[in-house]
Amino acid sequence: MVKKNNLNIRVSGREIIMTRVFDAPRELVFKIMADPNALPQWWGPRILTTVVDKMDVRQGGVWRYVQRDLDGNEYVFNGVYREIVPPERVVSTFEFEGMPGHVVINTIIFEEHDGKTKITVTSLFQTVEDRDEMLQSGMESGAAESYDRLDEYLANMSTEKEIVITRIFDAPRELVWKAWTNPEHMKRWMGPKDFTTPFCKIDFHVGGVYLFCMRSPEGKDYWSTGVYREIIPLEKIMMTDSFADEKGNVVPATHYGMSDDCPLEMLVTVTFEEHDGKTKMILRHVGIPAGIMSDMTNVSWNVLFDKLAESLK
Repeated sequence: MVKKNNLNIRVSGREIIMTRVFDAPRELVFKIMADPNALPQWWGPRILTTVVDKMDVRQGGVWRYVQRDLDGNEYVFNGVYREIVPPERVVSTFEFEGMPGHVVINTIIFEEHDGKTKITVTSLFQTVEDRDEMLQSGMESGAAESYDRLDEYLANMSTEKEIVITRIFDAPRELVWKAWTNPEHMKRWMGPKDFTTPFCKIDFHVGGVYLFCMRSPEGKDYWSTGVYREIIPLEKIMMTDSFADEKGNVVPATHYGMSDDCPLEMLVTVTFEEHDGKTKMILRHVGIPAGIMSDMTNVSWNVLFDKLAESLK
């Protein structure tokens, strides 16, 4: 048996069996693993961006995930759900579209013990050769990193709060969309009251990175960065949100004298709907610690959106 961090892996015949224990109740672990909005936050290595193309979690339903690296290369995986027994068991197929025909059957068992959840993932390959190729491709390290990310996500859920803000702007959707995607327009509103935005760079595509700087009246700079996870033109933007230094490297919130319980990476989702020439915009910010940090962030976003409204006139 091989152990990578808290992931136990053993090989038997055409099977690879992995077990991992999460400090969270079974219902929650099952729910998060079956949630298409949560999955991009933990599935796969951190260096890759995951987009859920399809995830119909029911017997006979289809799933399809697209992963992109920093160079824009895509790796696509798909499968069919064969059995769903919430919150106990999921059976599905797994196929890498780069090597069609090599189908794996994955069975996930969820067991709860004293408030914790043990998952057992059994992957049945068509041949021993397929099994060995999967191991050689880095399956062990990839799975270990995915489950580490899932563990972090579950831990954050107990202490974080989702911020949801809805605003109506007296402007067409195309213009509001441009305010989020055009660097020069974003400079006009991104930042608290009396702050300026001297630098803003946007590489607007899935997997692309943004970086901007907010400067206080006293001349102190605050840098932020993130990666675009999902883009539906004129409808939806999903992106990560992290504090950064001037070179775009992610830094902890303590770098700017803030709380040390703020995660390195948060998630911002913005949707846009047009009604009678006006635009309804809904922002969801996930990952902010509950309490003072959450309250301050809520106020900050509303101040930003007041500035956004002015910039649209």
